[in-house]
Amino acid sequence: MTKHVDSARTAGRKHLEGKLEGKVVLVTGGGTGIGRAAVLAYAREGAKVALAGRRSAEIDATAHEVALMGGEALAITADVSREEDIRRLIARVNDHYGRLDVAFNNAGILGNFAPITQQTSADFDEVIAINLRGVWLSVKYQVEAFLVQRTGGAIINTSSWLAKGASVGSSSYSASKGALDALIRAVALEYGDQGIRINNINPGIIDTPMAHSSLPDASAFMPFIAHTPVKRLGEPKDIGDVAVWLASDDARFITGQSILVDGGYTIAGLR
Repeated sequence: MTKHVDSARTAGRKHLEGKLEGKVVLVTGGGTGIGRAAVLAYAREGAKVALAGRRSAEIDATAHEVALMGGEALAITADVSREEDIRRLIARVNDHYGRLDVAFNNAGILGNFAPITQQTSADFDEVIAINLRGVWLSVKYQVEAFLVQRTGGAIINTSSWLAKGASVGSSSYSASKGALDALIRAVALEYGDQGIRINNINPGIIDTPMAHSSLPDASAFMPFIAHTPVKRLGEPKDIGDVAVWLASDDARFITGQSILVDGGYTIAGLR
C-alpha cells in the first residue's frame, strides 16, 4: 500500500465514528450502485464492512475506497444464487471479524426486462434464483448466525417500487420483489423476540448502472423525473443512507416493513 493511502487512512480514521461504531456489516452486491453507496455509508458510521459480489474487480475497488476513508473493509467474491457461496460468505465474515451484526442483502438483477411472451422460463428462473432464493438463503444463514451469537441483529433487503407497482416487462422482476416483501413479514414474526429485525427498502427510480441498462439512453429517464415530485432521479446514496438508518438503534422499533424510497414517484398511482 502506498504512503498516500496509509496517510489518508490515518487521517480519515479520526472521523469514522458514528452510530454503527464497532458493528460488523455485510453488504451483498457491494461493488456498484446502491451496494457501493451503502458500503461507504456504513463505513462512514464506523462499521467494519464485508462486501460481496460476483465481480472481484468491483468489490475490490469499493473496499479500496473504504481504506482511503480510513475505514476497514473485506471484499469477498460470492454468488448469492449458490447456497454454498452464502454459507462460505457468512463463515468468512465470522472468521475474519468474529461476529455479524447487520446484513444488507442488496444483490439483484433485472433479468430479461421484456413482455412475458418474450421471456423464457430460464429468464424467470434466473431472476428468482438471485432476487428471491438468494435473499431467502442469505436471510436463513444470517438469522442462524445471529441466534448463535445471542445478540440480535438487523437485516435489510433491497426490494423495489415494482413489488407493488408494474412496468412493461417487469413480470419476473415484480414477482421476485413482491415475494420478498411477503417473506420479511414472516421472518419478523418468527425472530422478533430474539432481537432480530428485518426490513426492506423499496427504491424508486435510482440512477444506477442497472437502471441505465434497462433504458435505451439517458433521455428515457425524463418521464420518470417529470412524474416525481422532487423532480430528480434517486441517487444511490439516498438508499444507502436509509440502509444505515434501518441498521441503527434509531430504527429499533421497526421490523417487517417495506419502506418506499422513491421521491414520491408512486403517489399519483401505481402503474
